[in-house]
Amino acid sequence: MRRLLLLTALALGAQATAQTTLTVITHDSFSVDKKLVAAFEEANNARVRFVKGGDAGELLNRLILTRRAPVADVVYGLDNTLLPRARQAGILEAYRSPALARVPAAYRLDDAALLNTVDYGYVALNYDRAAFARTGLPLPRTLDDLKKPEYARLTVLPSPATSSPGLAFLLATVNHYGEAGAWAWWREARANGLKVTRGWSDAYEKDFSKNGGKYPIVLSYASSPAAEVYYTGGYDPGKLPARSPTANLFLPGSTFLQLEGVGVLKGAKQPALARKFVDFMLSNPVQADIPTRMWVYPAVTGVKLDSVFKFATQPDEGAVKASVTANPQRLVDAWVTNVLRAR
Repeated sequence: MRRLLLLTALALGAQATAQTTLTVITHDSFSVDKKLVAAFEEANNARVRFVKGGDAGELLNRLILTRRAPVADVVYGLDNTLLPRARQAGILEAYRSPALARVPAAYRLDDAALLNTVDYGYVALNYDRAAFARTGLPLPRTLDDLKKPEYARLTVLPSPATSSPGLAFLLATVNHYGEAGAWAWWREARANGLKVTRGWSDAYEKDFSKNGGKYPIVLSYASSPAAEVYYTGGYDPGKLPARSPTANLFLPGSTFLQLEGVGVLKGAKQPALARKFVDFMLSNPVQADIPTRMWVYPAVTGVKLDSVFKFATQPDEGAVKASVTANPQRLVDAWVTNVLRAR
């Protein structure tokens, strides 16, 4: 009897622990100060378990495949290119954080508040100054230049099918050229040596020449040159260098404004705690922590940026046609058919 009581107590204790565990699934580039997470746990008498779900496109695929038995309570990292598909799949539960009132209307992801905008950034081409200088070539000035053999073979992009920056770039090319023109651009660029990788991490951290690869042009973010300065040994915000070792390549039609959000998953085991985590991601301490961890801009207004962001220039954004963003998955499918499978 005594043993039975002990086992019952242990089982109840384990169940209580499970009930206070919040599971948050994110893309691989997610990062928040552990001290902030610890403060959230203490304030809510809970434990937060983070699950990395790959690049954002892979993350969404996983959430759709597991929607009948959700693998998490909260998701961070879906963006404006992926929201239409997430909405169609019905994987998100609407929740509007009170803190969303401090996010400018232009940066809010959707009226239904399936995702609350946490940050924004500009997907853009970057180049390695030193490595590119060794090529002896002038910088390309247009996307038409970039598809030429001399530039295409120097360029690596993450796949639109598995990467949110890759999808953003695909939408930018469709917006710029139209669908037929975009497929023609991609086919010619790939035939001339353009490399397409599975995700941003492979493209930037492995294939980009600044990180030991052989490609001096890469698709990343307009804030990446600031990150390169920040992670230089002995960084001192009061003694900034004259320039970053990398720079942006704002070719007309190549940039895209990306809005990333956090949302409650439908079928969450801890919906109340999940909503609190959404609020947490929009709180001032987290918003102030985001820029020099994930190298995007905080969505909430009034957050002061580190001085290193002087190297994070912002492009002049042209309007994106509504037809381009209405159904991004259709364009991904068309890209696979017309580019990857084209002979």
